Amino acid sequence: MIFRPRYTIDTIYHLDTATLKKLGIKAVFSDLDNTLLAWNKFETAKEMSHLNSRLAKAGITLVVISNNNAQRVAKVLDPYQIDFVAKSKKPLPFAITKKRQSMGLSQKQVMMIGDQLITDIQAGNLAGVESVLVKPLVQTDKWNTRINRFLEKIIFFFLGLTHQVTFKETLKNG
Repeated sequence: MIFRPRYTIDTIYHLDTATLKKLGIKAVFSDLDNTLLAWNKFETAKEMSHLNSRLAKAGITLVVISNNNAQRVAKVLDPYQIDFVAKSKKPLPFAITKKRQSMGLSQKQVMMIGDQLITDIQAGNLAGVESVLVKPLVQTDKWNTRINRFLEKIIFFFLGLTHQVTFKETLKNG
C-alpha cells in the first residue's frame, strides 16, 4: 500500500549507519520540517550536522527533499553543505526519482525518511525506494500540515492501525 512505511523509527537521529550499510543504502533522502528540524525554527540543529557527518563517514549521502521553497531550505542547509531539492511536490515521486537517477543509484540504494504518510511516505513508496516514518519532532504543525494530519488518522484507521504506530529506537518494519 502506498501509505504504509517499510520501517518506523522514533527519530532520524537514531539511524544506525551499520544497519543502513547492511541494507545497501547509499543515500538517505529526508524531509526537512519536523523530520530534521522543528518546522517553526529557522535555526539548524546540531544533531543535523552530526547526522550528516556520521552518514558521510559511512559513505552515505544525506539529501533533503522538501516541499518548501529554495530560499527557506538553503537558509537552513547551506551552512552544512547538505544537498537538497526544494519545491519537490511530494507526494509526487518525480523529485525523488530524478535526484536518485542523477546520483546513479538504484531504488534499493535510497531511503526516504519523513514524518508524514501523505507526503513523505507516499512519495517514497511511489518512487520505489525504502520508506521510513518518523515521529514529528514537535507536536505542532503549519496550517496545511494540520490538514494532512487529520487525513493521516483516517489512513491509519484503514491500515488497521487504530493505535498510532509504535516508533522504536532502531529501524523496524512498519
